[in-house]
Amino acid sequence: MAEPLLLTPDEFRRTAAAIEAEVGQVIVGQHEVIRHVLTAIIAGGHALLEGVPGLGKTMLIRTLGQALQLHFSRIQFTPDLMPADITGTEIMEEGSDGRRAFRFQQGPVFANLVLADEINRATPKTQSALLEAMQEKTVTVANETYRLPAPFFVLATQNPLEMEGTYPLPEAQLDRFMFKINVHFPSTQELGEILQRTTGRSNPQATAVAGGEQLLAMQQLALQVPIPEQVNAFVSELIVATHPQQSPAEMTRRYVRYGSSPRGGQAIVLGAKIRALLDGRYNVSYDDVMAVAPAALRHRLLLNFEGQAEGIQTDDVIADLLAKLNQVIE
Repeated sequence: MAEPLLLTPDEFRRTAAAIEAEVGQVIVGQHEVIRHVLTAIIAGGHALLEGVPGLGKTMLIRTLGQALQLHFSRIQFTPDLMPADITGTEIMEEGSDGRRAFRFQQGPVFANLVLADEINRATPKTQSALLEAMQEKTVTVANETYRLPAPFFVLATQNPLEMEGTYPLPEAQLDRFMFKINVHFPSTQELGEILQRTTGRSNPQATAVAGGEQLLAMQQLALQVPIPEQVNAFVSELIVATHPQQSPAEMTRRYVRYGSSPRGGQAIVLGAKIRALLDGRYNVSYDDVMAVAPAALRHRLLLNFEGQAEGIQTDDVIADLLAKLNQVIE
């Protein structure tokens, strides 16, 4: 059996920088989005990208698949998509001896990097077909359990829920995503660069600079990064403070119905460790926590009726909460 690949912090940063550089050859701007997606992948987590159509969400994930030497699969979610179209199904086959037997035919979820495109256009029943795959990294069909290849990531895109023809994701599935990343409209300068790249003869493509073995080694190194006791305690306080009954922040008490699960804390700690390594540090700071907290929490806070009626954004609630807790540590 081959020895597992070991990386130093410097090799970690160089590999991550090479991946970001390859993606940057195709994707204009969106540096923070790329950093968050890469952080989730290194952590072994899943990411949900939300934005209006045409902002390059699918292109970003496809380009990342090109920069990583992994088995890539795309699933286009539509209202008529069935769970078996994702996981696979058993088919009847006749052998050379004339006997018939069932054989499991794998679905597109059996890949390293799965792009769930426009995930909120499928019905909740179909969306839930990914639940077991995302949490357990297995698929169960006809009482048989099949293990998915390692590493395994789901990168999903969705359009804002107020757009027609979309279905809100179940809270249980949202919680399986490590990060929810908002993709914003490009600036005037970035838009000009996009138009120049996409309407000319040149067609830049990313080349593979890392593979599954390197990603797994990066993940193992990230787990070893120490986190100071006081920073770990701050993350715990932050997660508890997202619940209105125990929050010091007025917006949380007024507009939040239910706060983050413990998975939110796990996402923040892992994300902060990777953020530190990407910045060339081998220790986690409060700034690392602040940088990843919105992406880790925005899909884990459920607003109450008053918050929804007044058009409150979860990002505003999180910013208010972080500002309140930041006063304490200062």
